Amino acid sequence: MNTSPGDHSPGPADLTAGELIMLGRQLTRIGTEAMRGQGGPQAPTTGQGMVAADVFAHPATSVGEIADRTGLRQGYVSETVARLRERGVIQTSTDPADGRRTLVRLAPGHPAAVARAAATGVTQALARALGDPDPGTLAQITATLTALARSLQPAEPGPIPRALTRRPGGQDRDGPGAPEKESS
Repeated sequence: MNTSPGDHSPGPADLTAGELIMLGRQLTRIGTEAMRGQGGPQAPTTGQGMVAADVFAHPATSVGEIADRTGLRQGYVSETVARLRERGVIQTSTDPADGRRTLVRLAPGHPAAVARAAATGVTQALARALGDPDPGTLAQITATLTALARSLQPAEPGPIPRALTRRPGGQDRDGPGAPEKESS
């Protein structure tokens, strides 16, 4: 039988692709709950997050361009832009070169607000999601997730992930991709 490395059936201790995807979604929910618990910005829907990420990557862009890049319907993008503008996440202005077009950009303070909320610890939200395990189990799971997050962090994280991995006060967390510290 000829099999490639990705074609094997999972053993009893192997994590399946489906389980990994579901774990990622559950961890996203836990992180969102932790951010909300700290009075951070209201967590966006998936579509709002896609629009905001696209605007972050392409400042002074149009609704049509956002729709083309994200694959979202233009009407949905227009509605999402209006909602995000009401929440103070983005700003819009008329394109000076073409008065019929509206340009979209992130509001000046929004990336900093997201970074502050993202620096929130997750231990309490994780404990609630796990059904309040004993402190030793919670510490072990938290340490495992921390090690996994740091080992999967890209060497060149880009502006959004870099902002999300800073501690309050702007200090980088240790781990791959973090600046090396000078030794004394």
